[in-house]
Amino acid sequence: MKREDNFQERREHLKNLSEEELKEKFWELAEQIVDPMIDLAKKNTTPSIERSVLLRMGFSSIEAKAIVEGVMDRGLMGKGAGHVVYKLAKDKNLSIRDAGMKLMDNELWDDAVKMFRGGQQ
Repeated sequence: MKREDNFQERREHLKNLSEEELKEKFWELAEQIVDPMIDLAKKNTTPSIERSVLLRMGFSSIEAKAIVEGVMDRGLMGKGAGHVVYKLAKDKNLSIRDAGMKLMDNELWDDAVKMFRGGQQ
């Protein structure tokens, strides 16, 4: 089976564009492709992603798992586990590690919930 060559037809709408216009068209089309993926990433997360964020913040995998489970149990997953720990640390004037460890010890969860459900994001 041979593919029909239709390159000349497909390039018709581009043939009179300058190099700069072609570059502009390329980036416009690239944005159209990437924008939905960026939007999806901004609006969605998974426990795995959140554990990965916490690992990069210095928590062990066991600690990260416990924090993520606490975030999920309290309906804060959409805020991001790392964000919850970070904002709580700033609000309580704690180190990020101390804030995370307090969450692991079932402390400060009420404060975290109030902070994110009360609009202080």
